[in-house]
Amino acid sequence: MASAVEQMAANMSWSAFGKATELRQRILFTIGLLCVYRLGTYIPVPGIDGNALREFMEQATAGLGGVLNMFTGGAISRMGIFALGIMPYISASIIVQLLAAMVPSLEQLKKEGEQGRKKLNQYTRFGTVALALFQGYGLAVSLEAGDLATDPGWYFRASTVITLVGGTMFLMWLGEQITARGIGNGISLIIFVGIVAEIPNALAQFFASGRSGAISPVVVIGVILMVIAVITFVVFMERSLRKIHIQYPRRQAGMKMYEGGSSHLPIKVNPAGVIPAIFASSLLLLPTTISTFSGSQSGPVMATILAYFGPGQPLYLAFFAGMIVFFTFFYTFNVSFKTDDVAENLQKQNGFVPGIRPGKKTEEYLDYVVTRILVLGSAYLAAVCLLPEILRSQLAIPFYFGGTSVLIVVSVSMDTVQQVQSHLLAHQYEGLIEKSQLRGKRRPKKGPARR
Repeated sequence: MASAVEQMAANMSWSAFGKATELRQRILFTIGLLCVYRLGTYIPVPGIDGNALREFMEQATAGLGGVLNMFTGGAISRMGIFALGIMPYISASIIVQLLAAMVPSLEQLKKEGEQGRKKLNQYTRFGTVALALFQGYGLAVSLEAGDLATDPGWYFRASTVITLVGGTMFLMWLGEQITARGIGNGISLIIFVGIVAEIPNALAQFFASGRSGAISPVVVIGVILMVIAVITFVVFMERSLRKIHIQYPRRQAGMKMYEGGSSHLPIKVNPAGVIPAIFASSLLLLPTTISTFSGSQSGPVMATILAYFGPGQPLYLAFFAGMIVFFTFFYTFNVSFKTDDVAENLQKQNGFVPGIRPGKKTEEYLDYVVTRILVLGSAYLAAVCLLPEILRSQLAIPFYFGGTSVLIVVSVSMDTVQQVQSHLLAHQYEGLIEKSQLRGKRRPKKGPARR
């Protein structure tokens, strides 16, 4: 027999969605802010030679420029005010989380609850400003070196840095507002919308290459089948769970005795979601953002980095896979599934794993189980991100068909839909509670019995 929750989930329809006023407002708020983001990608930075930039990006998008263009939603190809994208914020988050795991004072802040979290967020914002300043200045100098500025000089550099840093901080604010007052994770949705908005153009170019004979029909069909297979595999793995049996003993509260029960502790095969792929990609983009625009005038160090760490190169793939595995373990154990906190919460609720003592032994058991799961989860993430990268570099397929972009689109879509369903379920629960309260009020009171 289906549970009440399953019955309510099965009864969800457009009529239930229409009655959920708060959910509708959250969705409209999210769509509105994402439209503001897309509008900002078309507002250019002052002092850019549009024709020279267009010619340059036609050559650069085939390589690393395509990677940058994807994560900025096409803003860097138009040199919009959001050309730096949200990557400085993600890089700052990586640095703060790494330091919080190594510096005792920052680690103590993580244990102070809401106040400590606000303090760490403040440090992340300061780090975002510093990284955006560095990248903005380097990008301005690189634009001058590539003859893409109409009036090079310190005024151009200052205006470019102020515009780009302001754009990044505004994007960070948009992401935080979406997370707090909208639906889904704001930062992930911004990257998601940037990818989806550029997919139609990439599809048109891809099919045009097929019609012109630059790409054979067999490759076109193979790429379509590959994308379908990757999407299916990602959905299957993202929904996969490892359930740990949890037992609750009998307990007495006052004069009442409550029977013991059992439940399951679900652990996803990939608890970190799409975060490791985004973090690894941002680290790969950090040292090469500036060198992309400096072109032939880049120094020997940057030229070596581009030669060995370009998309499809062995060192690029090895570093990418290593960073994905590292961030999968790091983000899971420090953010998404902290085994010490889970073991402590189970002990407070008098729950235990059968055959395992509560407390430290439960934490060690959870560490053992999660570590084994993450071996499979990190391998899945690395395979999904690397296999299409190799095929794309060998067959000259647009970057939007790469594993990272597919993974981000599918994972963010699933997380957002799950949040919408949670809000609908909560709304239906509230409706049931209100109906029961109204029925209780309308129930007539019985008068005194007649003799």
